[in-house]
Amino acid sequence: MIAKLAKTCTLRISPEKLNFILSDKVASGGVNMWCELEQENFFSEFQMEGISAENNEIYLELTSENLSRALKTAQNARALKIKLTNKHFPCLTISIELLSMSSSSRIVTHDIPVKVIPRKLWKDLQEPTVPASEVSIYLPGLKMMKSVVEKMRNISSRLIIEANLNGELNLKIETELVCVSTHFKDLGNPPLASENASQDRNPEQMAEVHIDIKKLLQFLAGQQVNPTKAICNIVNNKIIHFDLLYEDVSLQYFIPAFATYQKWEFRDFCDDLER
Repeated sequence: MIAKLAKTCTLRISPEKLNFILSDKVASGGVNMWCELEQENFFSEFQMEGISAENNEIYLELTSENLSRALKTAQNARALKIKLTNKHFPCLTISIELLSMSSSSRIVTHDIPVKVIPRKLWKDLQEPTVPASEVSIYLPGLKMMKSVVEKMRNISSRLIIEANLNGELNLKIETELVCVSTHFKDLGNPPLASENASQDRNPEQMAEVHIDIKKLLQFLAGQQVNPTKAICNIVNNKIIHFDLLYEDVSLQYFIPAFATYQKWEFRDFCDDLER
């Protein structure tokens, strides 16, 4: 899943958790990702030692596809060991014990080059702050949503996502020639979202964000398994935040809105003609 979302990413190792991080500059249109795995759900033994007791973490930059390919060879393995090594350059070494036809075992080793990130850069790789959203809503089936967005991509590179506190979500594209809209109803809103919403906000009022349709498709294409919970949080015309929960993994994904967008109205068109 991570390999489909990010070509390169940061692996954060701490005593309790592993995190895969993508931290592009949101101000320049980049996306952010924070994926979290509880190490106790994946490893029977786990040992790590950071720089110090106060900074007991390790940050590594790696090519996600290299890690994905190595782990695919371990699907039927008897045992798997991952360790940080130095083989003329820093590596994440993956040792896989496989059973052979003769019932004996063989060891396959992958050395994945990594870049150790210095402590002075850690501040840029912390868990993103979730902004206060106008609307929070449960998502429809991600495969169905992906199918809809793929068809819309052929018409426009920009997508409007809007939702309200009545469980309604709309996917829209607008061009000078055509306007296409897909409506989802009765999706439901998380209880906390409704409680924290402004008392003055009309439940039918839409919050919207205009985003790059390719960035949304990349996110949807990365979802190989249906999550147990999928929530979309919209900060009006600023950012959209996806919060997905799987059995042992949680994923947060942030797509910023276009810095500027033009909403064409008839009076604008007349003003342009007069000028």
